[in-house]
Amino acid sequence: MRIDSEQLPQQLKRGLASLYTIVGEEPLLALEAGDRLRAQARELGYAERTLLVAETGFDWGELAAAGASLSLFSEQQLIELRIPNGKPGVAGAEAIARYCARLAPDTVTLVHLPAMDWKAVQAEWFKALEAQGTVVEARTINRTHLPRWLAGRLAQHGQSADEQTLQFIAERVEGNLLAAWQEVQKLSLLFPAGKLDPAAVRKAVLDVARFDIEDASSALLAGNVEHFLRILDHLEAEGAALPLVLWSVTNDLRSAYALGRALDRGAPIANALREAKIFGPRRNAVERAAGRWTAKHLQTALLRSAGIDRLVKGLGRGNPWDELRDLGVSLSAHNATPSRRTTARSAV
Repeated sequence: MRIDSEQLPQQLKRGLASLYTIVGEEPLLALEAGDRLRAQARELGYAERTLLVAETGFDWGELAAAGASLSLFSEQQLIELRIPNGKPGVAGAEAIARYCARLAPDTVTLVHLPAMDWKAVQAEWFKALEAQGTVVEARTINRTHLPRWLAGRLAQHGQSADEQTLQFIAERVEGNLLAAWQEVQKLSLLFPAGKLDPAAVRKAVLDVARFDIEDASSALLAGNVEHFLRILDHLEAEGAALPLVLWSVTNDLRSAYALGRALDRGAPIANALREAKIFGPRRNAVERAAGRWTAKHLQTALLRSAGIDRLVKGLGRGNPWDELRDLGVSLSAHNATPSRRTTARSAV
């Protein structure tokens, strides 16, 4: 069975199947689909997770072994098989077909594939995946359908917008789905639930560029605390929306934390970047930050950013701009490099 990634939430309401294959034409939607499946498995008690990455030299016997074994601490497990190039080879094709013919009980298997051409989907191993499970297609959202997609994402935050406002946002992001997702996140921080005011949305979207909000986060990721503080002074003086500044900083710190955790589990850098949802020009900055700070330092910074968010909302005493400055000074004082452990198993 094949479904679109946007249909996955509804499909999961009917229960969790034993085999899913995510075909990632659109990286953001593929990552979201994987997140949904992992979250559902976690809620249902699949406490053991095995990650297999089929790169050059991969031993396909590991797939059969993973399906045949459960740890002493869990009766249910999630097995994730990532095939970055979408080409398992002869040995891999045979191993996948055998695995699909004998799906293990109490096991959910999640296979990650890149975009596949017409010839690849006709292969016997892919047909086996489709016949025994659900193929989730993360299709590209074209420009025509982007306003409707934006409306659906706004609705997840209890917000809505008229057609002209949706078209305006779509034009601003120029078909970039990740940029569209970021705009939705920002609007959810700035405005309460309900119908968005078109003029307020236009001002918020345009202000992001004028105030160079992302420059603050870039300076922090680079460890340049002096530049970070100067930018914050400028943004505060210009009347920038602090929720957006804080969101930008927190979002990049969260990405660096997720990347570091993935690398600690032994994931190859390309897979770790995809898992942490890191794309585009900010990739190098986040990657360097993940190597500069330990997970503990980043976790502490994220907890502090949550406290600043409460101050912004009037829940507590203190100046949130000053607290954000202190966060940058504290974080930039650390330059430890986290250990990179190689492991195949981790908790879901």
